[in-house]
Amino acid sequence: MPAITVENPLTLPRVTTPTPSAADRPVRAVVTAPSGFEGEGFPVRRAFAGIHHRNLDPFIMMDQMGEVEYAPGEPKGTPWHPHRGFETVTYLIDGTFVHQDSEGGGGVINDGDTQWMTAGSGLLHIEAPPESLVVSGGLFHGIQLWVNLPARSKMATPRYQDIGGGNVRLLTTEDGGALLRLIAGELDGHSGPGVTHTPITLIHATVAPGAQITLPWRTDFNALAYVLAGRGSAGTGGRPVELGQAVVFGAGDTVTVRADAAQDSHTPSLEIMLLGGLPIREPVAHYGPFVMNTHAELAQAFEDFKAGRLGRIPAVHD
Repeated sequence: MPAITVENPLTLPRVTTPTPSAADRPVRAVVTAPSGFEGEGFPVRRAFAGIHHRNLDPFIMMDQMGEVEYAPGEPKGTPWHPHRGFETVTYLIDGTFVHQDSEGGGGVINDGDTQWMTAGSGLLHIEAPPESLVVSGGLFHGIQLWVNLPARSKMATPRYQDIGGGNVRLLTTEDGGALLRLIAGELDGHSGPGVTHTPITLIHATVAPGAQITLPWRTDFNALAYVLAGRGSAGTGGRPVELGQAVVFGAGDTVTVRADAAQDSHTPSLEIMLLGGLPIREPVAHYGPFVMNTHAELAQAFEDFKAGRLGRIPAVHD
């Protein structure tokens, strides 16, 4: 699981350990993600399945794509499909994906890269492995996160951000026990490169065996975690967590995660996504590829899609 890494985390800027008086967020729930398939048949874990929307807001869903070692001819993607009313964040840890949309956006994302697409008023897009990966096979692993848009921004002009792994803000804790990849938002005065309509913080943390991180967290944000690999615990109470489990934190000033001292050879550290955002607190009408505020807006989105008003599939030129 390379993503973006450094040989010695102690060379990085350090996040200050909060004071003992800071209130650590308790663990309200730990939920195990069910497995399924997406697009043309690539395996996913539905990270937030079973978590009530009030605890997710402003997030809608998140899929862990893989981790899977494809044989030659096996890599799969998604066919052309529409979106409206939210943002998709595709963070690739291992492998390669090619994105194209009906607005002319797109590009290739590789290990550690993030593709941030604001669907807004609507577009069509496709994600697929490059032909070279289809021929050779190989490792594929990442996440796709859906971030809701407030009503005032749901019909915003579509936007595409290509965030190269080298642009992610790399941080560590005071003892160097964790590598923190700040993709979007703010942490202890440091800012990630992702530009968001809805205020959020998104971090991929690698926590060394036996190490603990306690991070300052905005009190007006919710707080969630999802284990990509490894074993550990969450909260000062030490609630056990492992691969494929999501954590819902309660209110407080800080978030605490600890890696078990014993990991395995395939997963030497705890790999965990930490995320939170400012709740939008608006009605959510979600069906398929559309996230709106009312059922009438959903119906209009489907009508606009069928009428071609969300864009046309670009012609293929040899």
